[in-house]
Amino acid sequence: TAQDPEAIIRSLAELQIDAPVVHIDHGVGRYQGLQVLNVDGYDEEFLTIDYQDGDKLYVPIQSLNLISRFVGGDPELAPLHKLGSPKWERAKNKAREKSYDVAVELLQLQAARDARSGIAFDVPKEEYAHFIERFGFEETHDQARAIDEVVADLQSAEPMDRLVCGDVGFGKTEVAMRAAFIAAYNRMQVIMLVPTTLLAQQHFESFQDRFAEMPIEIGLLSRFKSAKETKLLLEQLANGKVDIVVGTHRLIQDDVKVKNLGLIIIDEEHRFGVRQKERLKQLRNEVDILTLTATPIPRTLNMTMAGLREISIIATPPAQRLAIKTFVMDYNEAIIREACLREIHRGGQMYYLHNEVKTIQRVAEELQALIPEAKVAFAHGQMSELQLEKVMRDFYHQHINLLVSTTIIESGIDIPSANTIVMNRADKFGLAQLHQLRGRVGRSHHQAFAYLLVPELKYVTKDARKRLDAISQLEELGAGFSLASHDLEIRGAGELLGETQSGLIDDVGFTLYSDYLNRAIESLKAKETDGAKPVVSTRSGTEIHFGFPALFPDEYLPDVHLRLVMYKRIASAQNKHELKEIEIESIDRFGLLPDSAKYLFRLSALKLKSQPLGIRKIDIDEDGGVINFIEKPPVDISDIIALIQSAPQTYKLLRANELEFTLELETAEQRFSFIEKLLDKLSPSQA
Repeated sequence: TAQDPEAIIRSLAELQIDAPVVHIDHGVGRYQGLQVLNVDGYDEEFLTIDYQDGDKLYVPIQSLNLISRFVGGDPELAPLHKLGSPKWERAKNKAREKSYDVAVELLQLQAARDARSGIAFDVPKEEYAHFIERFGFEETHDQARAIDEVVADLQSAEPMDRLVCGDVGFGKTEVAMRAAFIAAYNRMQVIMLVPTTLLAQQHFESFQDRFAEMPIEIGLLSRFKSAKETKLLLEQLANGKVDIVVGTHRLIQDDVKVKNLGLIIIDEEHRFGVRQKERLKQLRNEVDILTLTATPIPRTLNMTMAGLREISIIATPPAQRLAIKTFVMDYNEAIIREACLREIHRGGQMYYLHNEVKTIQRVAEELQALIPEAKVAFAHGQMSELQLEKVMRDFYHQHINLLVSTTIIESGIDIPSANTIVMNRADKFGLAQLHQLRGRVGRSHHQAFAYLLVPELKYVTKDARKRLDAISQLEELGAGFSLASHDLEIRGAGELLGETQSGLIDDVGFTLYSDYLNRAIESLKAKETDGAKPVVSTRSGTEIHFGFPALFPDEYLPDVHLRLVMYKRIASAQNKHELKEIEIESIDRFGLLPDSAKYLFRLSALKLKSQPLGIRKIDIDEDGGVINFIEKPPVDISDIIALIQSAPQTYKLLRANELEFTLELETAEQRFSFIEKLLDKLSPSQA
């Protein structure tokens, strides 16, 4: 499958010496950089990979399409294969078979949805226009596009399964509200699932404000509600008397009956447990689903990329929003005091994150002593509902300006006046979590600050250091999506559809596994298999020994990383148009091509021409050469016989699959011209 050039660039430009890489035919080794070697009297550039027992593999730059960066679990725990050992083939076969099973499951899920005709919602023009007027902000370009895509999905008879990925505070909730409005106006009920009680409360209040003038009933199901209130709401849901209900996973328990369920909105699906995800998987067959997330988790990301879910990305920050300044530093009381006072003096509020219930009260008392000017309170999930609700309301109404809290603030609580967050022991949090927590501040036009406090760096694990580096580098607004890719690389690809996949990804790497999965899906969709399991070809492409250097000389392109990226893009080009574009870009960026670079592009074009003919290898020198075909090449044998008969002094069939040619080919131009014409004669279109 064609690879996104940007992904290739990110993947390869970050390769460090000794980083694990995957060769599709030889397995996982360690990258050792680029190396120029003299082969048969001319220079050729190779990528060097170390394998077990000190074996080295030199990969010609024209074959870099066979190399990918190993993305799986911890790079230090990545396998190291032995060249020639059957272990890699076994790992690939297992991953290929499992990816087929996953593809079947994904497609069954999709087929079950496609077989059911969904509800084609009507959009009430006048009422919808009035509802839009009540939105107090100007939509960003991305937000408007996401809304249009969701509305189009709702109007279509096909069931919706759309993921709206937008950074914290970029307006995903408004997209959800518009969808809920349309469903409710079509007399269908909407449930909005959120991971925490606090977030449910906040969404409920936002929905009540937004729908205040509408004849739409909104309910809340959470542990803040009494048993009597819960019972009444469940009855109203069952008899259709409530239109929109916001709640935690209590909403998807078996005793909850909804009379006319038309739309489910899920906020941060990755925060739900395995059982709840299984339940959501079942519901996907039945109703329209809209998922909101700030950080798409790898599984979601992969399902999206496999074309099984629609995705809308909101990457544009609201007007006047500033990026959050992020500092990673050792614990320091003077800095904490200074950060708090700066926030208090500008009339703002702040969070101090301390994720240990046992000691949270003591920490709150210590902070009160350190900053007597602050009004301090603490909150955690083990407090009673009334206590917790009182503290959060006091903070919301600014009676408190320093809240010491556990991660219960992670989802929701939109407080525009809170613009500083201090996270104690930030090394203990996952990347998505750090991003979510940092997003609690900076919800207005004020400059926000995040202080990530860690013990001395020598006590911090390597993975934690990578997470902290990633979060501090990705300060820009809208980083959530690129952050998911980092997350994927740091913590491993995780489960694509079930826990058994994780080990396979660690064995063969995420790139190859995804490739197998995508091919299996394409193959099943095209019904090419007639019930048999698809064979995924890993043919390495044509090898060409040409007798002239074909590379970017050091003086033309001295940056090794950039050279590697360009080689990979050339080797991965899918057709001559892509190749031509890369050639034009090279001239534009680096200047006119020297001869060896021109040869590189022509050789790559020859490879593209040779592969469909089943040519395994071309050897050529000043006296002629040999073309080696695969066992049953897709070439008409009568064409080869006609060729030999037309010039018996030039052509000879050595074995069933080797064509020899004898003639003087001294210059590079002569060699290229001859092979290009010969391939044209063998191409079916020329026959």
